Amino acid sequence: MFSITKIVVGALGTNCYVIWTKSLDALVIDPGAEANAIFKIINHCRLNVKGYLITHGHVDHVSALAELRQSAEAPIAMHGADLKWTFGEHNHLLPYFTVPRRPAAIERLLKGGEKFEEEGFTYRVIATPGHSPGGVCFYFPAEKILFSGDTLFKESVGRTDLPAGSARQLQKSLKMLSSLPPETKVYPGHGPETTIGDELNSNPFLR
Repeated sequence: MFSITKIVVGALGTNCYVIWTKSLDALVIDPGAEANAIFKIINHCRLNVKGYLITHGHVDHVSALAELRQSAEAPIAMHGADLKWTFGEHNHLLPYFTVPRRPAAIERLLKGGEKFEEEGFTYRVIATPGHSPGGVCFYFPAEKILFSGDTLFKESVGRTDLPAGSARQLQKSLKMLSSLPPETKVYPGHGPETTIGDELNSNPFLR
């Protein structure tokens, strides 16, 4: 089992997660803003950042990425379909977010289906397009934990009316997530935690 700290950052209340093992090796998931607040956790817990996991490329999930990586260098993993536009001129939300600065390198271009076993973490990448074309979730099977980004929320799902969003694709993605064990704990990109079982019972988009 690993430790999880949630940091709510930015104008849209994005959930950034810092997770770490007993050996203090850490992964940072969706550093959307407020790099100083995220780095404060890393320093306070004396963590060794081993990677940055990006569920999708919207500006409120990546705006602190370049600054954090400059301070704590580690590989970045994100889907190639979102990388095409994440650091481009249209990915902003003024006046709250300008176009995010591109990191020096994106080491891992994900496609979905990858499995990683490293630094005490074992997780699988699940491609979940719909909210964005390159949306992914990160599933840790031993712990039965899912970081769902903006694909699945407590009693709701990600919007599909943004550029390149697709309600049809999102429904297929949700069907895949529905097959996970019902006790799977879901840590979404916004809002409170939930479980797959609770969402199957209460979320109208999963029925």
